[in-house]
Amino acid sequence: MKREEALELLKKYVKDEKIIKHCLATEALMKKLAKRLNQDEEKWALAGLLHDIDWDITRNEPEKHSLIAEKILRDLNVEEEIISAIKIHNYIHGIEPKTLLEKALYSTEMITGFIVAVALVKPSRKLKDVTIQNLVEKFKEKSFAAGAKREIISLAPQYLNLSLEEIFEIALTAMQEIADQLGL
Repeated sequence: MKREEALELLKKYVKDEKIIKHCLATEALMKKLAKRLNQDEEKWALAGLLHDIDWDITRNEPEKHSLIAEKILRDLNVEEEIISAIKIHNYIHGIEPKTLLEKALYSTEMITGFIVAVALVKPSRKLKDVTIQNLVEKFKEKSFAAGAKREIISLAPQYLNLSLEEIFEIALTAMQEIADQLGL
């Protein structure tokens, strides 16, 4: 599946602009992570872009989130490795990620929302004014952006063999590069 097809598919299923922006941010993050880890950038980007394709359908049934996505994507013959990473990313299922792609999506996709939250408390409300230090400090504040599960994000360094600061830098840079698309 090509990126344009995937974006069209995402917009067919997801109408919530915030979720679309989250998926775009996750796509950018996953692509940069893949580059850093010498993995398939397009495959990782597609996993990031499509990971919440069933959000509108499962919004009120989080236990079904990613399971519906699995069915949608399998019916479209999306690559199994991408489907598996998307299915596993919902921590509610308790499925242990095994591949590097699964581990990356599972442990980092919430970072994008966390970075948005940090940007929104800046006077400018812009990603360009967010620093790694801001992210590290806010990450220590457990009540800040509580939806960004620290226990899952904290797995990323061991999963990816990168420091949390390096992961924050990769994510922030990726998101700053598409700040106009994110409205930040």
